[in-house]
Amino acid sequence: MALNLRDTIMQALVIDHGIRLDNDHPLPKRQAGEVLIQTTLAGICATDLALLQGYAHFQGVPGHEFVGVVQQADDPSLIGQRVVGEINAPCGTCPTCHRGDGNHCPKRTALGIRGRNGTFADYFTLPRANLHLVPKGVSDQAAVFTEPLAAALEILEQHPIQSGDSVAVVGDGRLGILIAQVLALTGCQLTVIGRHPEKWHLLKKKAIPVTLAHQLPAAFSARVVVECSGRVEGFVQARKWVQPRGYLIVKSTYTQQPPVDLTALVVDEVTLVGSRCGPFSKALALLEQGLIEVEPLIEREFSLDEGVLAFQMAQEKGRLKVLLRPRRF
Repeated sequence: MALNLRDTIMQALVIDHGIRLDNDHPLPKRQAGEVLIQTTLAGICATDLALLQGYAHFQGVPGHEFVGVVQQADDPSLIGQRVVGEINAPCGTCPTCHRGDGNHCPKRTALGIRGRNGTFADYFTLPRANLHLVPKGVSDQAAVFTEPLAAALEILEQHPIQSGDSVAVVGDGRLGILIAQVLALTGCQLTVIGRHPEKWHLLKKKAIPVTLAHQLPAAFSARVVVECSGRVEGFVQARKWVQPRGYLIVKSTYTQQPPVDLTALVVDEVTLVGSRCGPFSKALALLEQGLIEVEPLIEREFSLDEGVLAFQMAQEKGRLKVLLRPRRF
């Protein structure tokens, strides 16, 4: 359904002391350099659930994992194109932006997280510079995973992993399974440490070793440990498994602060790396080549009308990816 330029309201999910459906939400106004995008599919992730619990003190429309269709743009050739988009919108003028670190711009907005309404709505806006065209061979159900797959790839951007390196991934949730698939492509000696055997079918299909923590050898350790469990206990365990002069790469955001023995980090000369957003173009290339499987990670798809119910399911332990689709699709 094409946008009627006379439309002034739309349907949206709103965080405001809880999550609610707003059938009369104002249609976003496109600013200079921005495009108006019609949401096709959007995914609920752990950050969205954290926002609901008060993370970042966010109020508004959440959602940042999406695939959509451009409805309005300064460049007419973009209209009707399927797109995904990077979530950070930097100011472009500050010293941080000038050195090429726009994702850390102190004045940035972040789609559905910080100062900018997100994708759990009929329409939303993003700067043109944030957009990436979706290849024809990539389905909507695959494209909606571009943002978390890019976040998984950021690990290799920050710290190249070689064939034969010992690597552990702590966490078998949606992000953990994506990270494991990405790291397996390097030929490293990989172990995934999880808590939910019912979610291991894709890992086992790809012959990626996965185990429960209590089944590990007492002396288990790895040169690189990626923590993506989202749990304080997961961080504590991950730190325990890092070898001296190893690397602890943290992908989780925590509602409570994990305890960190800084003296032990110094003595063991462990490098602690925070990691979040990553390269969209590389993520789309992997999806186009079929090297990463994502559709088995889809738990269920809801209409936007059912958004409150979708959030309830996404909060249940052991759930995989819950998607939202506006009703007209």
